[in-house]
Amino acid sequence: MKVLVAVKRVIDFNVKIRIRPDGSGVETNNVKMSMNPFDEIAVEEAVRLAESGTAEEVICVSIDPEKSAKTIRSALAMGADRGIHVVADAEIEPLAVAKLLKAIIDAEAPRLVILGKQAIDDDCNQTPQMLAALLGWSQGTFVSALAFEGNRILATREVDDGLEKLSLTLPAVVSVDLRLNEPRYASLPNIMKAKKKPIEVTTPDELGVDAAPRLSIVSVSEPPARQGGIIVENAAELVDKLKNEAKVI
Repeated sequence: MKVLVAVKRVIDFNVKIRIRPDGSGVETNNVKMSMNPFDEIAVEEAVRLAESGTAEEVICVSIDPEKSAKTIRSALAMGADRGIHVVADAEIEPLAVAKLLKAIIDAEAPRLVILGKQAIDDDCNQTPQMLAALLGWSQGTFVSALAFEGNRILATREVDDGLEKLSLTLPAVVSVDLRLNEPRYASLPNIMKAKKKPIEVTTPDELGVDAAPRLSIVSVSEPPARQGGIIVENAAELVDKLKNEAKVI
């Protein structure tokens, strides 16, 4: 079975986000970038499937500027077999990402696509669902446990009321949550091996996909500063403030 994983280059989760002075977006110049944490979990799960013999090949795909080739190398160092880099300098929206991934999937014919449930830069949580709809495949979102039973995937996903178990027919699209696994650190030998693994470079035009943005950002601003809290003497005072000041009860 061939498994395809998508990875995205985002601002490292340890970095404090700064807004550009002109309010046009988030400052990315001279900022540490890394692989989206949810995508790391997706790569780890795909590599584990390969190590167990369930998957024969793991392909990682990134749709980003040229600099994101480093992100693909990180996935290859974790154990992916080869990469596909769709070079797109403009901002790529979730629907365009889904269409680009579909074009690659049509050519590569994987049986399973594993994606992070969302990217930490925009938190859209849209691409997996859109991709499954475009492909007409089964889908499992927010997956925290994954197992195989013949031609089916047994997926456990987190919902508001607890855990929901799904039985998905392959081919399928799965988006993963934080509790699925703990991504490994790439060893130095694997980092060196990753430099020799192939990365195919293509563009949206070559894939026949119109990736032009359909949305425009009007302005970006910092959220208002939170005011300090207060300490109440008793429950009656708390209820009074909630009712008369906060007006939430």
